[in-house]
Amino acid sequence: MHADNLPPLALTCGDPAGIGPEIIIKAWLARAEQACPAFYMIGDPRLIAARARTVGATLDIAEVEPGNAASTFGRALPVVPLTHGISDNPGRPDVANAAGTIEAIDRAVADVFARRASAVVTAPIAKKVLYDAGFRHPGHTEYLAHLASLRTGRPESAVMMLAGPALRTVPVTIHIPIAEVPRALSSELIVATARIVANDLGRRFGIGRPRLAVAGLNPHAGEDGTMGSEDAAIVAPAVAALRAQGIDAFGPLPADTMFHAEARATYDAAICMYHDQALIPAKALAFDEAVNVTLGLPFVRTSPDHGTAFGIAGKGTARADSLVAALKLAARLAATELAAT
Repeated sequence: MHADNLPPLALTCGDPAGIGPEIIIKAWLARAEQACPAFYMIGDPRLIAARARTVGATLDIAEVEPGNAASTFGRALPVVPLTHGISDNPGRPDVANAAGTIEAIDRAVADVFARRASAVVTAPIAKKVLYDAGFRHPGHTEYLAHLASLRTGRPESAVMMLAGPALRTVPVTIHIPIAEVPRALSSELIVATARIVANDLGRRFGIGRPRLAVAGLNPHAGEDGTMGSEDAAIVAPAVAALRAQGIDAFGPLPADTMFHAEARATYDAAICMYHDQALIPAKALAFDEAVNVTLGLPFVRTSPDHGTAFGIAGKGTARADSLVAALKLAARLAATELAAT
């Protein structure tokens, strides 16, 4: 299959009480102006119609099968209906909607494996709503790895990357309390994460020899052990192991001096030790343009870098910039990977 003939993107609606429905509407309405790749939404057509009325948007909606989405995209928002109904209550998350939220993710993954979709793009979910419904995975990323494992029959490891125009960051530990980070870190985990990053930067981003800057855990990267032993005992051996494997990694580096423009020019991705160490600089530099990319999976998945934003849902003020960036990046990565095969 030629890259120009890739199937459309499968886009999930996310938590229906959040801004997902309206940023999808805005992305479709701006499809020509923003040069959006073709996508179809997996969700409830009635929800989209209701949210469009709430935010004062005018659009046509077409219920389709994935195979008809590309030909429909130019004239109507293609929606593949769920079997679970979803209610439209902006700003008021409801556990009753969890089944539909999960179904949309399941179907998007099924579509990409069946080559009905070229990649998966997900609108933000609210983990607590899913937890209250019995969901047992830490988050989107881990659940996607689980679904991929069921399809491939082997364990799949997923890594979260925030990718913006000027910075890519990867947290080694993700959704755990900060107090648990030192116990969760290991040289093996850092090496495994960085290897996935290096591989996908080459395979999907087209970077021939990725340069990885590895952050220290402690202030000043431990300052020779005076501010913690983890950088010398865990991070430095991981960097040495990566270099021994032919990966251009360096560190541990003091995190407070890694993210200014001159420093960013020396690497292709920053490997960070915990969630906020990676996400704060990425979002500070490009909150409306950064994209959450899942690396290590046998398919491309992207998502906006923001959450459900329940506080502004239904008010028509949510911006679709990050979703548009996620759609564009997903299409580019899928095409790059195809061209490399």
